[in-house]
Amino acid sequence: MRAIFLPGVLTGVAIAIVCSCLSVLVVLKRLSFIGQGVSHAAFGGMGVAAVIDLAIVNMGIASGLPALGQLGVVLLFCLVAALAIAGLSDRGGESADTIIGIVLVASMTLGALLLHVSFQHRGTGGPSWESILFGSLMGLAWHDTLIAGVVSLGVVATLWAVRRPLLFWAFDEQAAPAFGVSDRAMKVTLMVLLCLAIVTSMKLAGVVLATAILVLPGATALRLSDRFNVVLTISVLVGVLGVLGGLVMSFEMDWPPGPGIVAMQTMIYAVARAFNVISGVRRRRMVSAA
Repeated sequence: MRAIFLPGVLTGVAIAIVCSCLSVLVVLKRLSFIGQGVSHAAFGGMGVAAVIDLAIVNMGIASGLPALGQLGVVLLFCLVAALAIAGLSDRGGESADTIIGIVLVASMTLGALLLHVSFQHRGTGGPSWESILFGSLMGLAWHDTLIAGVVSLGVVATLWAVRRPLLFWAFDEQAAPAFGVSDRAMKVTLMVLLCLAIVTSMKLAGVVLATAILVLPGATALRLSDRFNVVLTISVLVGVLGVLGGLVMSFEMDWPPGPGIVAMQTMIYAVARAFNVISGVRRRRMVSAA
């Protein structure tokens, strides 16, 4: 593999590890749709970042908004969207699915309009819709790898630090407050970690496919085991294998890397599901024979 692709590969592995760790909680708490809402909210954040970048250039303050600044704008936008989803869902009046749907379409529309305005004023088409939606893994540089590594390390370290109350809340949300575990604190913590993972993974898989990386590894692992430590290990292995296998598939078949990665993870999930079904049939036959 060429050295020019090494930043993308290392970034992919870092993102796979952090998303796989969160994936188990996402699947257990049935937050897949929330992940989709937050990932699409990132599209709106990209539009806001593009307009801020344009304003900075027009005012002559600098040559533009730096990459880290763009990441911060998108992260802040996603965080506001995630907290809005959580807060409005808690207060009732509308179902969580309705709130997520509203935030999703509103963010996508805002992002599309602001990106269009930014591109018009620049007199250039800007990045392609394909790169925004599906990522541009092979276009990453070493500073992107550094950002992904720092964010991944921070998220994993935070998960380890709050693992006991977070797991207690994840498995028994109703009983957690009675044992001193704050429902709101755990929900906000998980939302912040999800936002960090989603915004960072956009560099890898884009807006549309970021959700898949947060769902497929955990869903696959839970098909193969019901012991948490084993599930977490399998989830990380599936995430890393999906990234590396997807990159190899994209190189060999000349596919875009993002869809190639998700295609590989989907195939792994399909195999795990088939194995789970076959094992269940065998167990039922053995019970019937006994």
